Amino acid sequence: MQVELDELKEILGRSGIHEVLRVLDSRTPHRFTGVNRFDGAMLRDGQLCDPFRPDVLRGNDVPVHDACCARLREANGTLEFTDALADPCIEHRPGSAVVSYCGMLIRNDDGIPFGSLCHHDVKPCQKRVGDVPLPEAIAPALFRATRK
Repeated sequence: MQVELDELKEILGRSGIHEVLRVLDSRTPHRFTGVNRFDGAMLRDGQLCDPFRPDVLRGNDVPVHDACCARLREANGTLEFTDALADPCIEHRPGSAVVSYCGMLIRNDDGIPFGSLCHHDVKPCQKRVGDVPLPEAIAPALFRATRK
């Protein structure tokens, strides 16, 4: 499925955040795609797409210290790893089930980190480098949609 930014924005306006997550999820080997927001010591799971459980629209809130998404602030806005258990450069967080991750920071209109848009899985997955620009481009529109 070839989707461009304008199409994603149209989907967002017509069908909402979850449908955008479903489209983005169809482009990745990762099982989950989600939008999260930082809330002090917690990472709040705003919306989640799980193609194996379409009835699940949200994940669980987790402490920031256990969340891969919290590392985005330190990683200059994007972070990707294929296997946290085997990669010596990634400190696997014991409270996290996430093994493979591709995420980008969502900033508010003032440039302050608000949350994340990420693909993740509980098993190793291949890199998504070629697909990162589209989720990065839609992130500001997702921020504005979460504020409505």
